[in-house]
This record gives sequence, C-alpha cells and structure tokens, in this order.
Amino acid sequence: MDKFKTPYYAVIFTSVLKPSDSYGDMANKMEVLAKLQPGFLGVESAREKVGITVSYWESLEAIKNWKENIEHKIAQQKGKEEFYQSYKVEICKVEKSYTF
Repeated sequence: MDKFKTPYYAVIFTSVLKPSDSYGDMANKMEVLAKLQPGFLGVESAREKVGITVSYWESLEAIKNWKENIEHKIAQQKGKEEFYQSYKVEICKVEKSYTF
C-alpha cells in the first residue's frame, strides 16, 4: 500500500551544516510547524556529513504557502546566516510510489 495517494509532491532539502548547538531545536520547531500546514503529508530525514530531509505535500500551492510562512521565513534567514554551509532544494512531482 502506498503511503500517500499519488500524485503528490516531494521537497528534497539537502544541506551541509556549519557547527551549531541550536540547529536541532530549530529543525524540530520547523517540523512541528510544517505538520500544522494545510497540505502537509509527511517528512523523512537523515543526517551524517550531508543532511537530507524530504517533506511531502499535496500540491505546489501547499509548498508555496509553507515557504511563505512567516516563522519558516525567519528560520530560512537564520539558516543562511548561522546553520548552513550550503543547501539545495528540489521539488518533484511523485507520479508513482511503491515500497517493499
């Protein structure tokens, strides 16, 4: 059984962190806030030297609304100034999904 009804969208956020003691708190706060957004479906994340977070959304409009959320915009700016050495964002439409 698929986790989400296709089609849906995935936002892939790949990052390299600067040394920081407060990144985890901000990341947790953003995850809690994202879960409250209309159109949010879920999130998966892994971090070693490179971090990858994939959030899942019902629509491009839901993604746009999340990007424009005022608390998220503050976190984005703080990320650029304090947390990230580099990052990349990719938005993909998921047409088919299957699991084992």
